[in-house]
Amino acid sequence: MKQIKYLMTAFAAVCLIAGFASCEKEKEVEKIVEKEVVKTDTIKVPDDNNWSRYQTMVTNNVKEHKQHSKVILLVAFGSTWQQAFNAFDTTIDAYKKAFKDYDVFLSYSSAICINRAAAGENVADGAEIRNYYAPPFWLNAFADKAVRYSEIVVQSLQVIPGEEYTRVINYIKDFANNSNGDLDDTYLAGVTLKLGVPLLQDAEADVNLVAQELNKLYADKAAQGVVAFMGHGNPDSYDTYKANVRYTELEQALQAYSKNYYVGTVDMMENFKTNVYERMKANGITSGKVYCHPLMSIDGDHGHNDMAGDDDDNWEDGVGFTPNEEGEVEDTSWKMYFQHLGFECNDETMIPLGLLELPSVRQVWMNHTQNAIDGEPLDYYHSKNPE
Repeated sequence: MKQIKYLMTAFAAVCLIAGFASCEKEKEVEKIVEKEVVKTDTIKVPDDNNWSRYQTMVTNNVKEHKQHSKVILLVAFGSTWQQAFNAFDTTIDAYKKAFKDYDVFLSYSSAICINRAAAGENVADGAEIRNYYAPPFWLNAFADKAVRYSEIVVQSLQVIPGEEYTRVINYIKDFANNSNGDLDDTYLAGVTLKLGVPLLQDAEADVNLVAQELNKLYADKAAQGVVAFMGHGNPDSYDTYKANVRYTELEQALQAYSKNYYVGTVDMMENFKTNVYERMKANGITSGKVYCHPLMSIDGDHGHNDMAGDDDDNWEDGVGFTPNEEGEVEDTSWKMYFQHLGFECNDETMIPLGLLELPSVRQVWMNHTQNAIDGEPLDYYHSKNPE
């Protein structure tokens, strides 16, 4: 069952990727993967099945660009927006500069993002067509007999140690345990495997450091009005490791600097934008500016739409908003929600930057990578749970 689950998960992550249907697409493939620093003129793409083709693409990519004996694999949830692609490119460059003895690659953990980025979902808005691959392809490539890195560091680019971080843990556990049975057990027994934790892994050190860096960046905005950070969060049934509490802890840490800082989410129960507004009212804030900022690694679909979009279908003149049973106002962006409530909240008060675009915050992830490198190899037969 474990093998079947692994194969189904990995296959779902790639089976819909566009642009690789036949050898006739070879020139298109070369253009698509250019931003992934893959030169396809030396790559032979087999025609048997998607899994083999994508594994061949990734393995040949790694073979061609291998310069060191050690490697860092950055794992992001993913996005289809050009701004996010640029943020990932900048992050890869920053890692290569900081970790000179390591090769650096980046993968997506979201099958939907993989498929839609390859299909060019946001081409009309200026986005390129990009091909990102799921972590198993990269890990398998690292173990290829022509590659075989001596040390593999997997760095989670998640914000909280929740549901998506669990997926990252499972990818590397399946790899270490050779769950598909097609890797060299002798190599796996000798390779050093390490895992870098999410941004807000530690309830004190990480939360306080990120709060400090955000305040350095936005203290001037907090002096003018509310600065509302929009995280993702998980529904209660998916709140792995109870990681949603990090948003509450971050708001508390930020409010030690100013009561104008708030942290809400799009998916955490009792921490929607409606709950942020209730906390604002409790602090006597009923008017003024509201700056909105994504609390996600990149400014992607949630930032463009849920935060800064023009959707306000829930609003009805003379009636107002109609919250759902969970208390959230659906079909209304944060911008339009606060605007309808009388706040100065518009395109000018949106701060369209993902956390990876903030060098001082990105450095916290990089610190986690360095800590993983400096620490002892981990036991991947057990999950690495947050404390």
